Amino acid sequence: MNNINTRGTWLTSKLALPYLKASSNAHILNLSPPLSMESKWFKNHTAYSIAKYGMSLCVLGMSAEFQKHKIAVNALWPLTTIATEALKMIPNPNLVSRNTDIISDSAHLILTKPSSEKCNTGNFYLDELLLRKHGVVDFEKYNAVPNTPIGKLTLDFFLDPKQVEEVMKLRAQQ
Repeated sequence: MNNINTRGTWLTSKLALPYLKASSNAHILNLSPPLSMESKWFKNHTAYSIAKYGMSLCVLGMSAEFQKHKIAVNALWPLTTIATEALKMIPNPNLVSRNTDIISDSAHLILTKPSSEKCNTGNFYLDELLLRKHGVVDFEKYNAVPNTPIGKLTLDFFLDPKQVEEVMKLRAQQ
């Protein structure tokens, strides 16, 4: 896991750097969680947590390191579980997920922002929070099972309680 997630993120970014420097709008986007150093995220799956947090640490370090080259480095993480092939390997009838389109739409928003602007680097975005802040109010198209009430969706791991609270406030306002 660490060779793929952490080392892979670092090495791919390093090897892509010459091409990113030549780009007019260069971005690195990691699918990694916001950093939250609570033991609950480590106690049952330490190796996985280290691997994912290593990717997040790459965002933190590279966003500062590559800023002089106007390369934006950010992370995106789902608020809810996503119906991926990996999740299907863990049968759990209690998981109520969204489809991958929510990640695609969120990534598009991030990757089309000007990488040269300081506010567009070093961020740990949550998919739903980002989309809501950009005016999206209908999330039904993202449900893996149509007509799933929003409150029935399963929250993902590694979530920052402040970000979750912000999403809940926006949900209530919209």
